[in-house]
Amino acid sequence: MQNSFRWYGPTDPVKLTDIRQANAEYVVTSLHQIPYGEKWSKNDVKKRINYINKNNNSYNINLKWNVVESIPVHNNIKLRTKNFKKLISNYKDTIANIAANNINTICYNFMPIVDWTRTQLDFKLPTDGLALKFNYLQIIIFEMYILKLKNLEKRYSNKQIKNAEKLFKLMKTNDIKNLKLAVMGGLPASETKYSVSEFKQMLSAYKDMDNIDIKQNLREFIKEIMPVAEENNVKMGIHPDDPPIPLFGVPRIVSTMDDYQYIFDSYDSPCNGMTFCAGSLASNFYNDVYKIFNKFKKRINFIHLRNVKKRKR
Repeated sequence: MQNSFRWYGPTDPVKLTDIRQANAEYVVTSLHQIPYGEKWSKNDVKKRINYINKNNNSYNINLKWNVVESIPVHNNIKLRTKNFKKLISNYKDTIANIAANNINTICYNFMPIVDWTRTQLDFKLPTDGLALKFNYLQIIIFEMYILKLKNLEKRYSNKQIKNAEKLFKLMKTNDIKNLKLAVMGGLPASETKYSVSEFKQMLSAYKDMDNIDIKQNLREFIKEIMPVAEENNVKMGIHPDDPPIPLFGVPRIVSTMDDYQYIFDSYDSPCNGMTFCAGSLASNFYNDVYKIFNKFKKRINFIHLRNVKKRKR
């Protein structure tokens, strides 16, 4: 196992010297400066490798880039609309250009609209450290008071809505501002920083898509990229939805053991693997992460280990 640390590139407040202090020998990073859907050239990848190498010397641990997390999948691919064929072509070229630089593991996801979602980016821990937090009631607040969506009772219980209303009354103006930032693009890996109207437009684009539709689009995407991954000896690892529950009324399709079985049945290859994220999978109360691990251990191409504690429901 290669001990690795997620790094968001030269603008990340976490420096490579900090990563060494964590006893990591590898960095997991991505070219976040390149807009979603655009091709990464061989030179783009090489520039990042050179940047890392410049921070290495004979007196320290020489960090190496070993995993790409991630090559983002454009929403047009997930919807199979507009220029999705060109975007898939760019994606395939990017896989090949990454492999040409001797990086052979890629983590990616197929989460609709937004990447991993949190509702607070600065939750203060008892240690005085800051952490990311997800509060399901705040998602309801986001839909009810920020997006001003209708018919929420179709997907939330009366109790959930009432509890969200009570929580909203306790939130300050800055809390609402931070909620908007967190959900609509505050995370480093976000595709874009949406406005409220832009976010609602994306919801509208998915309004006629059900679980089966999005799964089929994922299957078609996998069937197109995996031959390129095989040709270049690249192990792809699809990350579970984070959190692994539907958000904003849009289905999530990489959340359970059955979801992963569907993915592996779509294209049988060691290159078609999973990112085993214990935190994401375990946040679905009904997932047995030990069972998922044992069933798919030969298809795990990348792993995120987390300390997880489940409370009784």
